[in-house]
Amino acid sequence: MPKFVSVEEAVKLIPNGASVMFGGFMGCGNAHRFIEALSKSGVKDLTMICNDASMPGGPLNEEQYGVAKLVHNHQIKKLITSHVGLNPDVAVQSMQEKTLEVVLVPQGSLVEMIRSAGAGLGGVLTPTGVGTMVEESPMCLGKQTLSNRDFLLMAPLHADFAIISGYQIDMAGNVWYKGSTSSFNIVMATAADIVIAEAEHVVNIGEIAPENVRTQGVLVDYVVEGGPY
Repeated sequence: MPKFVSVEEAVKLIPNGASVMFGGFMGCGNAHRFIEALSKSGVKDLTMICNDASMPGGPLNEEQYGVAKLVHNHQIKKLITSHVGLNPDVAVQSMQEKTLEVVLVPQGSLVEMIRSAGAGLGGVLTPTGVGTMVEESPMCLGKQTLSNRDFLLMAPLHADFAIISGYQIDMAGNVWYKGSTSSFNIVMATAADIVIAEAEHVVNIGEIAPENVRTQGVLVDYVVEGGPY
């Protein structure tokens, strides 16, 4: 059974220098309450693994949206992601200030690298990126030829923490994601040592239909009741 904690208690679990996965896609599916608290915590030198670096502005007129808050605060030392084009802070910190290391990975490869870590596999073979700068990525373990076709062997991607967000989470930690908010959350929950799940709503066991459980409670270590955002 997961431990139910306040967002302040959950944030204290993250030490300087930790590797942290954040589920979501351009802010949709981010654990917004947790990220807001983390942005005020002073934790630094994080390796952040996420689909994208989000962007300035948001639906509630925020200055920064989702994980962009952490980038803006210079809390990220290394960023492993598939898209940074909407976040100017990434360009400034990586190219001008030289304070942020950015590792770009094709989106499909990124999710499969996370999935392979969760499954205990040694990596993923993909034709995506052959003949491009992806071959020079620290995430690329080499090139293989199978049936006269070239593939890149991409390393499994694991993290110390995964921060996920669900619409409903029951008292056993089972998670139901609403609509497209499941993006990256499901696979990241399998590939981290500690999983912290932020719930819009905490419900009793049995209130989530079995077919709606996308992340099983056995994978969740901590639950934070964040409320609607």
